[in-house]
Amino acid sequence: MINHKVNLVEGTFTPQESLDIINALIKEKINFHKLHRLSIAEGNLYEDTSYDDDRVAQLNEERQSYREFYKEIKQSGKKLRIKGTIEIEVLD
Repeated sequence: MINHKVNLVEGTFTPQESLDIINALIKEKINFHKLHRLSIAEGNLYEDTSYDDDRVAQLNEERQSYREFYKEIKQSGKKLRIKGTIEIEVLD
C-alpha cells in the first residue's frame, strides 16, 4: 500500500532542460550512494559496499543511455514531457 507520494518532476521541457534535470537527479543519487558507501566503510574497510557500488554503476549507465537518447531528440526539435513521482510505502 502506498502511504505517500512526492511529485518530484512534472512538466514539458526542451531537450536541453530535460538533460539538465535528468543529469541533476542522477548526480544526486550517485552522490547519495557514494556518501553511504563511505559511511559504511568508515572504520571498517572490509564492510560490504557492493549494493552502493552496483547502484553507482547502474546510474552511470542510465546517464549515458539518456545522453544518447538526448542526442536523437535534440535534432528533432521536439519537446519532452517528464513525470517523476516517488511512491513511498511503510514496511513492517
